[in-house]
Amino acid sequence: MKRDRQSVDLRHAEMLALIRERQEVLVEELSDAFNISTMTVRRDLQALEEAGKISRFHGGAAASLNPADEGKGRVSVCRQMIARYAASLVRDGETLLINGSNTALGMLDYVGGKRLRVFTNNGLAVVRRFPEGVDVQISGGVTRGTQHILTGDLAMRNLMDVRANKAFLGCTGISPDGEILCDIPSELGINETMIEHADSYYILADHTKIGRTSAYASFHLEKKGCVITDDGAPEDVVERLRVAGMEVVRVRMSDFNEENGL
Repeated sequence: MKRDRQSVDLRHAEMLALIRERQEVLVEELSDAFNISTMTVRRDLQALEEAGKISRFHGGAAASLNPADEGKGRVSVCRQMIARYAASLVRDGETLLINGSNTALGMLDYVGGKRLRVFTNNGLAVVRRFPEGVDVQISGGVTRGTQHILTGDLAMRNLMDVRANKAFLGCTGISPDGEILCDIPSELGINETMIEHADSYYILADHTKIGRTSAYASFHLEKKGCVITDDGAPEDVVERLRVAGMEVVRVRMSDFNEENGL
């Protein structure tokens, strides 16, 4: 009995760490991650919620906010704002390309009753539910370690047959010089091909990603598009992007608060 309790406590700790890392996680994702039934996941989430460590919503759970987590909570809200704005740009009947970004994939939660065809290399699309009328085709390909992003020859071959109205892509960051960074080199070609195969494209990046410096590889952006960020993005990097020919949209926290009665 003691060993069973220790096993449950360990799973709860690991589950909590995963929820805090991602901010929001679906029941099906936790079921796959821990190789347990969805019923067991719901019991675990109930225990974590009763302990005040998470908050549950229909189909998943989110990290609870406390003063120490306030910064992470703001980032989560900013990503939601960005996803909702991106969804407002989509028109009924369009074909979309979405890369491995969770923020970009999350925009599909806000498209309402629009009929859409979506192609993505985000492996988490397998366990997510989407609004009726949204048809999602998954690229296939290879994942490595704990990564959910599909890459490789199969993903690229399937992508080559797709032409889209719009592409929505996340990134690792945007450098002070305005370079769009990617930390998975094998995804670079997929990102660039999505941009090439779409009439227009949008880079989704919250303020924590703007102005990053790193050795990550960067997209080649001969075709100019639009960066969607929030009002916390540093002005100097935003200006560099605009000078380089990119459109930049900054969604505002105040607009989000007014819309939600906060």
